[in-house]
Amino acid sequence: MDIPYVRGRVAAQAHVGLPEGTVEEEYARNGFFGRYAHLYRRNPPVGWTRIEGPLRPRAYDLRRLPGDTGGDWVAARRALLANDDVRLSYATLSSPMPYLFRNADADEVLFIHAGAGRLETDFGPLSYEPGDYVVLPRGTAHRLAPTSPTQVLVVEAFSEVGFPEKGMLGQHALFDPAVIRVPSPEEGSSLDANAEGEWELQVLREGEVTQIFYPYCPLDVVGWKGTLAPLQLNVRDIRPVVSERYHLPPSAHTTFVMRNAVICTFLPRPLENGDPRAMKVPFFHSNIDFDEVLFYHSGQFFSREGIAPGMLTFHPQGIHHGPQAGAEARAANATRTEEVAVMLDTRRPLRAQSAIGPAELTDYWKSWQPKR
Repeated sequence: MDIPYVRGRVAAQAHVGLPEGTVEEEYARNGFFGRYAHLYRRNPPVGWTRIEGPLRPRAYDLRRLPGDTGGDWVAARRALLANDDVRLSYATLSSPMPYLFRNADADEVLFIHAGAGRLETDFGPLSYEPGDYVVLPRGTAHRLAPTSPTQVLVVEAFSEVGFPEKGMLGQHALFDPAVIRVPSPEEGSSLDANAEGEWELQVLREGEVTQIFYPYCPLDVVGWKGTLAPLQLNVRDIRPVVSERYHLPPSAHTTFVMRNAVICTFLPRPLENGDPRAMKVPFFHSNIDFDEVLFYHSGQFFSREGIAPGMLTFHPQGIHHGPQAGAEARAANATRTEEVAVMLDTRRPLRAQSAIGPAELTDYWKSWQPKR
């Protein structure tokens, strides 16, 4: 462990007991795991009056995107942000897919924002509901069959998706591996495997779709064994790590890891009420090594005003972010946060895709300015 330099007026403990008249900024490398400095400023580093150029915080209301495409899963996926490691999309389905789908480019993490139904896979079916994560290994054939209109946040990872190391917290921290569900062919498929006619399988590879046709249902597995399969985890089974005296960094809420990216889940939890000097709202920080994307699923987002379920914020590398004006006052008497949100952090910069344009809230960068 490096011994930190100490100069000027500082807090003895990070995020606790800030010098009067200051705000704290965490300036760090490698997310929250590398070398760091805590800077105690007279003014919030987000107190800008204008931003010229492409590097600005952005927010999107995904409810504005073109909606229902029936059951066409490929057409429904609206690409939002992407780089060479991941692609983030949003999709709405109202009826069962008329074909099967296989992604030959990427593992997929589906987050069910709304709706319910069945997910048919090579390994068997899974029922899904809001708050479910489903991890589909690359090459898994599948089909969604909604029983109610379904909205899905899709993370395509061009590498294998896994779980984070839990270190000294132990293997049962965050969630017990026993709560993870996998499909079984014995549960029975909603597909009529004896139906006459062709069965269509669409395969996505390097942005192009290949259609493959069979005289029988390709989901014909009667049993499987091994360590590779679709996985399902609901947010209600995640038990967040908390501290009543110290505001933990977002990395404490990591759910999935992949090459150059992580997915974190923010959940209802008690706030830092064990020490009246402890910060309850996220500290200001510089995005030096990661882009940060946050999708708001449900609840009240006390550090952000004007944010509702179904919205998404994007804070790129190279510019500060943190709580908006008034967030500290709103949190002063709060004892809990009730939000559920999904965060995607990427080491390589993300590029906004054309489909996300109509959803942008162009004045979001002004939301840190104090109200007059």
